[in-house]
Amino acid sequence: MNGKRRARGLAADEEGDVPGWVLITLMTAGLVVTVWMLAGPALSALFERAISSVGVI
Repeated sequence: MNGKRRARGLAADEEGDVPGWVLITLMTAGLVVTVWMLAGPALSALFERAISSVGVI
């Protein structure tokens, strides 16, 4: 009987972590979008310059 109570207690502890992981995931996605918006044009220009500098044989 005591083992069942402990298992239920462990399951209840795991449920509390879900909102934290959702928040971390959303914050990470927000940071990626922000960095992409700021660095995207520079990376695109760098890529275009690299491609144009490659000679065609």
